[in-house]
Amino acid sequence: MVKLSILMPVYNEEARVAAAVKQALDVAYPCEIELVVVDDGSRDATAEILGRFDDPRLTVVVQPRNQGKGAAVRKAAETATGDYVVILDADLEYDPQDIPRLLAPVLDGRAEVVYGNRQFGSHSSFSFWYVMGNKAVTTYANVLFNCYLGDLETCFKLMPLSMYRELAVRSRGFGMEAEITGKLLRRGVRPYEVPISYRARTREEGKKITWRDGVEALFILGRERVRRR
Repeated sequence: MVKLSILMPVYNEEARVAAAVKQALDVAYPCEIELVVVDDGSRDATAEILGRFDDPRLTVVVQPRNQGKGAAVRKAAETATGDYVVILDADLEYDPQDIPRLLAPVLDGRAEVVYGNRQFGSHSSFSFWYVMGNKAVTTYANVLFNCYLGDLETCFKLMPLSMYRELAVRSRGFGMEAEITGKLLRRGVRPYEVPISYRARTREEGKKITWRDGVEALFILGRERVRRR
């Protein structure tokens, strides 16, 4: 028996958070789940909307000030009680219906860490440069660690809760994605990848990541490659 904790960091997502939570809870999971939502200092109606839900599988944690995605996920992991965790953003770019596909290799005993590999297309990508930036960061990691990942920056990273806590992720913002992957690869962990659906939102819809986050990811990967175990 496996329990999965879904970690959802939220910041100023009043337009989408209700749908994101409902979609996550409505999936027919093959195991017990909990949804841990961390409201990372939202200044809009996000907290009020989250307070309307009444589901025993949902836990809401409120941080009084915004600290970044990495800090919110770290708080969610501290609160989680599952055997495995997976991160799910509240921006509706990822489909929680894909989470059982990530769970399948774990439940079958084929993998311990599973990544969702996004299938970029003209209808689903934010921009050409966003996709190329993602591929550049992923290629850089592949060269550094002599591996072959398809999508380093994916939000869908599923692994044992104990392993995530052991990684001791320090990055407070989007750099957490590179730090998680760098630390896993440095340990010799090669994530199992499964294809997932994806639809990027635009800047007007609230897209937050920028080229600066890509530069930070390169720095973090280099740092993790030379760090002693």
